[in-house]
Amino acid sequence: MMYPRLKLARNLLRDDGVIFVSLDDGEISTLRLLFNEIFGEDNFAATIIWQKKYAVSNDDPSIGVMHDYIVAFQKSDSFQRGLLPRTSKQLDRYTNPDNDPRGVWSSDNYISNKSREERPTLWYPIRHPKTGEDVWPEEHAVWRYSREKHEQMEAEDRLFWGPDQSYKKPRLKRFLSEIQDGLVPSTWWPFTEVGHNDEAQKETGELLGRKVFNTPKPVRLLSRLILIGSSKDDIVLDFFAGSGTTGHAVMAQNAAEGHTRRYILAQLPEPLDPTNSEQKTAAAFCSALGKRMTIAELTKERLRRAGGQIRDEWKAKQKAKEPDLLTPQSSIDSQKCPDVGFRVFKLDTSNIRAWDPDASNLVDTLDQHLEHLKADRTETDILYELLLKLGLDLCVPIAQRELAGKTVYSIGGGVLFACLTTTITREEVEPLAQGIVAWRKELAPPVGDTTCVFRDSAFADDVAKTNLAAILAQSGLENVRSL
Repeated sequence: MMYPRLKLARNLLRDDGVIFVSLDDGEISTLRLLFNEIFGEDNFAATIIWQKKYAVSNDDPSIGVMHDYIVAFQKSDSFQRGLLPRTSKQLDRYTNPDNDPRGVWSSDNYISNKSREERPTLWYPIRHPKTGEDVWPEEHAVWRYSREKHEQMEAEDRLFWGPDQSYKKPRLKRFLSEIQDGLVPSTWWPFTEVGHNDEAQKETGELLGRKVFNTPKPVRLLSRLILIGSSKDDIVLDFFAGSGTTGHAVMAQNAAEGHTRRYILAQLPEPLDPTNSEQKTAAAFCSALGKRMTIAELTKERLRRAGGQIRDEWKAKQKAKEPDLLTPQSSIDSQKCPDVGFRVFKLDTSNIRAWDPDASNLVDTLDQHLEHLKADRTETDILYELLLKLGLDLCVPIAQRELAGKTVYSIGGGVLFACLTTTITREEVEPLAQGIVAWRKELAPPVGDTTCVFRDSAFADDVAKTNLAAILAQSGLENVRSL
């Protein structure tokens, strides 16, 4: 099962991409062999240990398992791991007691743990600025820097001798402005930092009102993976969406950082069995919502509610920042709220009927293919296949209006117009075309050709089709295509 997915994952990854796979002791040895073959041993990044439980069950017949693994492989050397943000406790260490113009700093040991025998050139006296006496390192230690480097540090006022220069030995000033923006992640992730299984159960339970997932992952865990493996506008792909934690974490991280990452979640519509004790609650939940009883429906509902929660929390924070308590809600709504929307697509066959002629009866075959679009497909089905074939983003903004009684779609702010109605008479041609022209002027898309697409079989005859194309061309819309 994993081999073809890992092959596909490698093909989909950018050169600077990384893949994370969560698994237990029983699978890790096999997975490493697959990774080594597909990605190459040189692209191994790390094996992370996630402490998924905070206590061992006394009912466990064997040694209690407290952790899972997260194996990380990069696509190539182009991958650059992200840094973890410093906690408020860590930042509190940085102060500025001497009002240094370079900003807040934290003191560090100026004595090295090397011995005098190991580093004889680092054993020398330095002068105390207050007493004028020579100060030596400890008997079995040396200074951190050479004499020349020490003189430079002293000239740059990077030594701290304590309040009123009361320390017997100096400490090194490390300025927050001069160190990297975050912390290097390690391979040990305790539950106190990234959450545990029970935390994940509570998160989904509070969102959905009941326990419907058996083994969800905590949002904090996925947020850390997102921080390490992606930048502000990357795409995060999860092959096994399950409870939808990855999508939830991407939205939450974007809201926290003001970034625009996007996510793609893949989940089979695996049926839920209402007679199964482990799936009974989940099946009842879907039934109460009037949804199909599948895992995919649970995933979508979790994302909807998580998005609403993130949006409400963001608005509450914006309201708290407002000095004027009488600020109307509309002014907060108009600010840039994090994008928590998503679109759902299902893999299916093309909307266009394949040309499969019957050599013994070509006349009937031609008649049957006068309408080459499948009859059971909606305008939305056809529209999204059109986006795919034109190489447009499936999440591009789409608006629709009724023009001359026909539904017209504007894609990408007027880059593409599509009218996929099944009938366009001669009388409807001019008001339809003029409506599209007016709408394009209103949108004023960027410089470049605007494409207009219509269903070929919709036109009453060739005259209607020619007239519509001519009216559009007179207004600069010369790229007219038909399906």
